[in-house]
Amino acid sequence: MYLEIVSPEATLFSSEVDSVVVPGVNGEFEMLKDHAPIVSILKEGTIRINTHTQSHLVFDELHADVVPHNDDKKVLTVNINSGTIEMKDNKLIILAD
Repeated sequence: MYLEIVSPEATLFSSEVDSVVVPGVNGEFEMLKDHAPIVSILKEGTIRINTHTQSHLVFDELHADVVPHNDDKKVLTVNINSGTIEMKDNKLIILAD
């Protein structure tokens, strides 16, 4: 699935990913390829991006807010204060503050 994370200042991330875990207002939830369409609100927390099939990602070119996980460099994290998501047709857009 394709993920795009956008903040008011910049596009933080834009690439194909395997899965994304987000901090929903009713708890964390994960989205995988072919997830049902959804629109939801996010609370303060960490977005975890699983990029296992993305061996071409160049970590030096990532936005400063996108950080490789300490234990697994194929997992990226982004801390947010709040946000909204829309998942449709294997494209996930996150508008993050």
